[in-house]
Amino acid sequence: MIKTVTLNRNQQPTEEQIRQIEEAAKREIVFDEDSPALTPAMEKAFRLAVKNRNTQKKTSVS
Repeated sequence: MIKTVTLNRNQQPTEEQIRQIEEAAKREIVFDEDSPALTPAMEKAFRLAVKNRNTQKKTSVS
């Protein structure tokens, strides 16, 4: 289950939200047919895509 919370720029997460994040971090990742584990090649491609995206963000900010 994914839970999404949107915070405003200066808003801090509540103690409950922090506790939920800490509890979620302790759980094991469960892979299934909808979200399979990445192969090493897929992981490398994903990391490269993120790096390229982050580089473009830095250069496009004026």
